[in-house]
Amino acid sequence: MTAGGDDDELAAVHAWITARADFFDAARPVLLARAPGRLDVMGGIADYAGSLVLELPLAVATWVAVQSQDAPSLVIDSSDASATGAAGAAVAAAAVAAAAAVAAVADRRVVIPLEDIVPAAPLPYAEARLRLSRDPERAWAAYVAGALVVLQHEHRHRPRHGLKVLVRSSVPIGKGVSSSAALEVAAFEALSSIAGLEIDDRALALLAQKVENLVVGAPCGVMDQMTAACGRRGHLLELLCQPAEIVGHLALPPSLELYGVDSGIAHEVSRPEYGTVRAATFMGYRIIADVAGLVARAVAPARVAIEDPRFGGYLANVTPDEWRREFRDAVPEAMTGRDFVERYGGSTDEATSIEADRTYAVRAATEHPILEHDRVRRFRTLLADGATTDEARVSLGQLMYESHLSYSACGLGSDGTDRLVAMVREAGPTGGLYGAKVTGGGSGGTVAVLAAQGRRAAIDELARRYQQETGRAATVFHGSSSGTRPYGLRSFTRL
Repeated sequence: MTAGGDDDELAAVHAWITARADFFDAARPVLLARAPGRLDVMGGIADYAGSLVLELPLAVATWVAVQSQDAPSLVIDSSDASATGAAGAAVAAAAVAAAAAVAAVADRRVVIPLEDIVPAAPLPYAEARLRLSRDPERAWAAYVAGALVVLQHEHRHRPRHGLKVLVRSSVPIGKGVSSSAALEVAAFEALSSIAGLEIDDRALALLAQKVENLVVGAPCGVMDQMTAACGRRGHLLELLCQPAEIVGHLALPPSLELYGVDSGIAHEVSRPEYGTVRAATFMGYRIIADVAGLVARAVAPARVAIEDPRFGGYLANVTPDEWRREFRDAVPEAMTGRDFVERYGGSTDEATSIEADRTYAVRAATEHPILEHDRVRRFRTLLADGATTDEARVSLGQLMYESHLSYSACGLGSDGTDRLVAMVREAGPTGGLYGAKVTGGGSGGTVAVLAAQGRRAAIDELARRYQQETGRAATVFHGSSSGTRPYGLRSFTRL
């Protein structure tokens, strides 16, 4: 997105806010925060195991506008939306010019008494989740309201006045480009800022992750929130997820471009496949700790803590050589939850539960982050060196293909993402397409494509052929924009 694009977007958002005389008080200031979606280039689901990940903040973004009010309630509105779902609903930046179409959409306003979510004593997170998810039609509001729950828990902040929140987003839902994190981060930034709280960049992302993990109940890692908060336009965020350390911001070589192509298969981190693979990964870490002679102690039912000076508590710190030499044969291909808990007492993961009667593909889920961490580091080195030769660009693509196959081995593949990756392979380097992989949590969603500069027409043709073959619409994502903190807050003193 160009600087002019920023100005145009802000002007459109300002017009959208000033048009909402039915919602905001024209005499009170409005605070605005913005957070982009992200394209997971390498790393993906290895984030919760401590891997290095490479993430591109996209041009599509979510805006959250907040204003104080006298009534003791939280009012959240996304009625300017064209679809429902976890992040409210998505609207394109040009929606201001499409008011007639928007007017036909049912109202998406949720009103929550503050006492229900931020009483005098903080609600346990499980109780907050229950209260905010009772009505499926209103459950999307937890991504916003959860910020107040977390702020009370972590910063002892309880609002002294009511709040109005207006949501506008161009980040489509279910496409695997992190619509939920964009909403969480923008909402957290706006709500914490209007409260006068000073929260650093990293803490903003980690607190937004708590909203998703503990209030919404989706067991995501932190890469989405860190990219939404800290990503820089045109750069890959280099993030070591131990738990969230920014290594740097890596510019793509001028000879290369990244695209996202949506498979048309809805992706949700809250779906059971993602949680099952995550649970199996932590089961594998627990087994490795046992083989390595690390000390474990029970801290809760089916939950343990491990003293781990060798790997620092992160599975990704097991090297591929260590994995193959010491641990791979000791980790079973599959294991029931009951057998695992009886033998090992539980896992270290607070975001998932181990189901007794479920069979977990433990070896594949354990192997993925160990090998992915190595793949990401090699990918980063090739990019940092400029990828000036065709051989280097082919090597980058091969690492993406290997990552994609590993997702499928874990059980997070889909026919749509497989087909898109196969189509990129068919076009190959002679067609200017070097590699592709499923992104984020897998099981559908978007495929990241590494291409030579100036190959937008080839990407559009690939999406057209995919849609013709499958009957599924294939949205193309291209372009980048800054995260919440580099972009900065905006405010209007009068509307």
